[in-house]
Amino acid sequence: MLAKFEVSNFKNFAQTFTLDFTKTKQYAFNSECVTDKLVSKALIYGPNGIGKSNLGYALFDLISHLTTHHTGTRSYKHYLNALSDSHVAEFCYQFKFDNHTVEYRYGKSSKRTLVYETLYINGVSCLAIDRRISSVAEIHFEGAESLKNDLGESKISLVSYVKNNAVLLSNEVNTCFNRFIKFVDGMLFFRSLDKNKFIGLNELNEDNNIGADIITSGKLADFQQFLNDANIDCELTAVESSDEPYIAFVFDGKQIPFYDIASTGTRSLALFYYWMQRFEDVSSVSFVFVDEFDASYHHSLSELIIKRLRNIHAQVVITTHNTSVMTNDLLRPDCYFLMTGHEIKALADCTRKELEFAHNIEKMYKAGAFDV
Repeated sequence: MLAKFEVSNFKNFAQTFTLDFTKTKQYAFNSECVTDKLVSKALIYGPNGIGKSNLGYALFDLISHLTTHHTGTRSYKHYLNALSDSHVAEFCYQFKFDNHTVEYRYGKSSKRTLVYETLYINGVSCLAIDRRISSVAEIHFEGAESLKNDLGESKISLVSYVKNNAVLLSNEVNTCFNRFIKFVDGMLFFRSLDKNKFIGLNELNEDNNIGADIITSGKLADFQQFLNDANIDCELTAVESSDEPYIAFVFDGKQIPFYDIASTGTRSLALFYYWMQRFEDVSSVSFVFVDEFDASYHHSLSELIIKRLRNIHAQVVITTHNTSVMTNDLLRPDCYFLMTGHEIKALADCTRKELEFAHNIEKMYKAGAFDV
């Protein structure tokens, strides 16, 4: 899982900005929100324009050079911080896999241009290159000895170079490396809005027809039940067309196309359901970042969605403005994060008060009890 992340000189993050999932507490409730002493289910609060979406883009920047997955190209315009004199955005990811650690650092001058790159496994350097100094890389993996270490003018990621060209031997270090690669392959960012904007998962693209996907996967009845559970009383049917099948509401035998009359919230639920079919597959999705997850949701519906996300296998990070879901009934104080322009901290670290299950943390938040 991701344990800690740092970014600087990327978009609005001029100075080093740190997201730390290691500072968990000994709460006896909602223990499923913490795994191996790391926050595995997190909600991030912050005012408009503070950079919550940019934090997601920063976390998913490595998708562009470590995978062939969808990279949300339009989201990475104006890559470097406009007020900084530095020409390199810097990223550091710390992962924990059982008792092993992986630290991956790199710097970029643009989305596609790597300047330097290092990889440490259990504190030992395994990969390193700094193209500002030399095109010669350090590679320390058993099974990669025959790889050429002078990359010349190539801009390829050193991690991708080893992943794609070496047959690594079976040992502890190489197993950690492969787990790191698998984790990155399973990362998914999406915005729970009407338009299907996402990063990750190679099999899909932004033009996928959500309704047709639900129909062809045989999930229409389940989708109808999902909407009914969300207090949207409806009957749905599949309608064939010359292009792709589409979903329609049924009213006394009349069929009206779903997207012609569905509310913004209902369309957002359809998008959430579309993605839920992917990230409920524990074998393929490792990390889910949902931006503005409850746009157009009633507070009771927001609670329903959080409960669904809380129970999936993947590590989950959600951004929201909705304080009604800031409750110990859903998560716990070390899993709710408050974000400002210069830092992000869990509620548990924003007060000297010992927070307990009985505390109304939303009321405390609105009263200014948490300082960041």
